[in-house]
Amino acid sequence: MLSFVSFVSFVLAGILAASASASEGELALRAIDPCAAIAGQKWVSPRDVRACFTSFKVDPDIKANIIEVVNKTLAFHTSVNYQKLAPEPFTADVHEDLLFDLARISHQSYPSDFDLHIDMSRTLKRLNDGHCVYINDCYDSVFLTFLPVPLVLLTDARGAQDVHIAPEAFTVASAEFADELDVWQNALPGSLKGKLSSLSGAKVLLINGADPFVAVNANALITGSFQGFGTRQNSFFSSYNRASTGWNYIMGNFAQMSLPLADSATLTIQRINATRPETITLPYRSRKNAATSWTDSASFRANNCVATASTNGVDAYADTAKRADNPSAPALISPAAAKFEQQPPISLVDRRRHALNVILDSTPLQDVVLPPVLTPQGEVPGGNGVAQFFLLDDGKTGVLALGSFSANSFDGLERAMLTGLVNLKAAGASQLIVDVSNNGGGFICLAHIAGPKKTTVPQAGLDTTTRAGPLAQLIVKTIIADPTGVDPADFLLYNPLNWAFPNKTGGLTFFGPTDDWLEPLQRKVINGRQDAFAPRMADICQPFDMEPPAEQLFDPKKTVIVSNGRCASSCSLFSITMAKEEGAKTVVLGGKKGVQQQYCGTVGGQSTDFSTIDTEVKTTHLKNNTLAPPDFKTNSVQGITWRLGFGIQDPSQPEEWQDHPADVNLALTADIVNNPKAIWTTIANTLL
Repeated sequence: MLSFVSFVSFVLAGILAASASASEGELALRAIDPCAAIAGQKWVSPRDVRACFTSFKVDPDIKANIIEVVNKTLAFHTSVNYQKLAPEPFTADVHEDLLFDLARISHQSYPSDFDLHIDMSRTLKRLNDGHCVYINDCYDSVFLTFLPVPLVLLTDARGAQDVHIAPEAFTVASAEFADELDVWQNALPGSLKGKLSSLSGAKVLLINGADPFVAVNANALITGSFQGFGTRQNSFFSSYNRASTGWNYIMGNFAQMSLPLADSATLTIQRINATRPETITLPYRSRKNAATSWTDSASFRANNCVATASTNGVDAYADTAKRADNPSAPALISPAAAKFEQQPPISLVDRRRHALNVILDSTPLQDVVLPPVLTPQGEVPGGNGVAQFFLLDDGKTGVLALGSFSANSFDGLERAMLTGLVNLKAAGASQLIVDVSNNGGGFICLAHIAGPKKTTVPQAGLDTTTRAGPLAQLIVKTIIADPTGVDPADFLLYNPLNWAFPNKTGGLTFFGPTDDWLEPLQRKVINGRQDAFAPRMADICQPFDMEPPAEQLFDPKKTVIVSNGRCASSCSLFSITMAKEEGAKTVVLGGKKGVQQQYCGTVGGQSTDFSTIDTEVKTTHLKNNTLAPPDFKTNSVQGITWRLGFGIQDPSQPEEWQDHPADVNLALTADIVNNPKAIWTTIANTLL
């Protein structure tokens, strides 16, 4: 737990007084039950949340269950042996031996169940892989912990970089935290009391007495999600994203945490137009994020910590009550992982029909609003939710702001992307900027929006493979032995009818219902460990549901892909093919000088989670096999990369750990930071 100790060592204690109106009985209960003390309250101190969380001792049976489920689910994760020591350029970033650490955790003692969770969570996060994460809804994001001063990294006219409180910080905080703002106003010292707004734009000289990048780099070691160190540094800072309902403001890891691990931050700052530094200490405050309620420790555990109907998988054909209108159709259940997917909610039908590649995060998507003064105006018709279109003032630069490759309707997003691009072209756009900032992925087949040409026919995606362990082989053999009896709706991931392979003539060959598509096994030794994979597989996206344009609408060489590096999963598939195959330029916003910026990360090929794998196991009636993971007893999620894409420049190796250096690292200045339209205009003027 060294990382936990070092992280907490530089924070101070927060204080929360019991409500003066509480009855003596309630006060007595709160005094002896730390979960009762935070029950029914919207805002509390992180210390009081921790008191609740750490009050639960480790249950040996629960601990063993978590480790067994995770261990056996990892047999389906394609990257586990690669991640023991990733190839260059990510050798220094990804070197986590999960099997060793899970064995360590199983023998290690912990003062509380919460401390066990922190170790489990951070062990998986050390993979720096947003697909393979462990989340426990008992703790993760039950409360979100905030500061009202999101940070940005700005470059001045001389080219010097400094950390600043975001210029828009007070505008964001006063809109999002209006009911708690007085706490922070009153926490300011002396003449600064009540003047929180004066902190916006201030240069940050020290964080907790050290250079700001000490905190930035410490966060980069524990935040996970992306291989690139520069991308993980960038996660410390605020940014933006086009969401399904508007433009969202991303607070950054400094100003928003999924666990209540810090009580305050001490900043030495120099405010705008000030002549001397000032030191302030602001308390973190934890806001209830869970939809559940509780009154005491027992009801907290019962309502937040126990497996729910969506935690584990199902026998897809066993529950006829859910399928009264069509007894042969499989049951459709939204997995627990859906809450933590970095994409808008999607329909159960689309989840079944269309393969996904999307990262998970212990913080569900939030709806903090980008201030109106920073929100782009003047959309070109045709947009829909996460996909919006703009024509810049030069009359020739079109913009597609694409916050996700998922929406509540696959067909609706596909139609919007096509219609909007056609409308941009008709409006006079001859060059294109695609802004995918904080795009966590989504539907794989929507990532292939380039027009038809030799690089997109017969398939626009990457060749992939999946791990072919003993249990995966048994699942396939069970399906092909009785295709119509086991999986009559061709629902299961391991059904051969759902896959094709690239043949020697350059086309695709589809598997038949009794083909063992995992054979012949592709045996490899990876970092000294034996492993086995399926032969190469292809994405089955074409023909598309909607006819694409007969010709490309925009020349890829006059196209720029822009983000803060946090472009993952299907977003990575899109960006990589556009950059490496089509010649599009790539731009990363901000980033520390001297640190290589990756324009994307966490590529994968297709992601999934334990509950989906568990459905494969239960539907093929293999749950009693000793290789099968048991049901989670806790309200937990385990994500995995189920298919891994092969590289474009080196097709013999996974694309996951090949280099994706940005062509341009765009310095952010005070006048363009977190201002999408100002950023696009700068790019159009300098790169197109």
